[in-house]
Amino acid sequence: MFNLPVYHSPDFNKALFTNAPDVTLKAANNAYVPEDFYATTIFPEYFKINGQWILLKESRMDACVIVRDGKPYAVELRNIQQGDLVVCGRTDDGSNGVFVHTDGFVSSDETDNEPATFAFRTGRSRETSASRDYDKLCELLRYEKDHGNILWVMGPACVFDYDSRNAMRALIENGYCNCLFAGNALATHDLEAAYFNTALGQDIYTKQNMYNGHYNHLHTINLVRKSGSVHNFVKEYNIKSGVMSALVDNNVPFVLAGSIRDDGPLPDVIHSVYDSQDAMRSHIRKATTVICLATQLHSIATGNLTPAYHVNNDNDVRPVYFYSVDVSEFAVNKLIDRGSLSVCGFVTNIQDFLVTVARNLELR
Repeated sequence: MFNLPVYHSPDFNKALFTNAPDVTLKAANNAYVPEDFYATTIFPEYFKINGQWILLKESRMDACVIVRDGKPYAVELRNIQQGDLVVCGRTDDGSNGVFVHTDGFVSSDETDNEPATFAFRTGRSRETSASRDYDKLCELLRYEKDHGNILWVMGPACVFDYDSRNAMRALIENGYCNCLFAGNALATHDLEAAYFNTALGQDIYTKQNMYNGHYNHLHTINLVRKSGSVHNFVKEYNIKSGVMSALVDNNVPFVLAGSIRDDGPLPDVIHSVYDSQDAMRSHIRKATTVICLATQLHSIATGNLTPAYHVNNDNDVRPVYFYSVDVSEFAVNKLIDRGSLSVCGFVTNIQDFLVTVARNLELR
């Protein structure tokens, strides 16, 4: 049975906090902010404003913090406006009105992540045991289905196989997906598989190369463009298999972010990287579990937008769980290098991962 960790807020009655000054605020000048601006982390951050310590909601790493109407907001540099009051100072121990709370979810009896003076296999590799990780993930997903918001970030390898497409469809149909991020490729090849039973011209079950199969994904894109949207294509052509039709049929939102190498692309693909980022962040604000599968760049992008905590409408604080899954150890571990310190990695074949998760959740 999964139990959500209890959040322990700082004791603001301590002298460090009561004696601290309010944050230092300086006005921005157009797109240029004061040179000593404060930049956010992934952890809960508090700002002393008008004598009160206030938690930053809807955070993300590498953002500035502005104060408006007595409340702090995380805002990207590109979105800073003339005259915005920007939090300044590079100290985050509370002494200058900014405090980063790194251990809010750590309890005195927590032992899973205790460091050892000498131990083998403390990182994530192809030799890391994953049985307990699968069990914990499935316990979490059962909890999140009723109490949270599950975001999937997927690369095209997820739909290159018959069983993995069916597994992901079952996850969506059974309420284990509240939103999906991908690029043009995943949606294109999933719809290609539904229409032609191929992915990049190769049968999704036998892997046999089909005659003129290299046209199939382009033909699919052309048909979707003719229909005007993925939703219209799914309805007009009565698509009943795979990921995209499951999203459409179950009213699950998706964000398709464009790439410089896209074919077509599909009409739903967002061309601007900044518009894509804004669309992704609008959904990340609600996410409580994020699972990234076989897509290094989308995983890093999502990780950079995702804090380690979530604040609900009742101001309750809970952790955000973040998973990175890839057959490459480098891809799995790169998110930690990029600042997403709370990520849990699986080094495994992506088809095996999806099928195992669906089986453990007893989905059909």
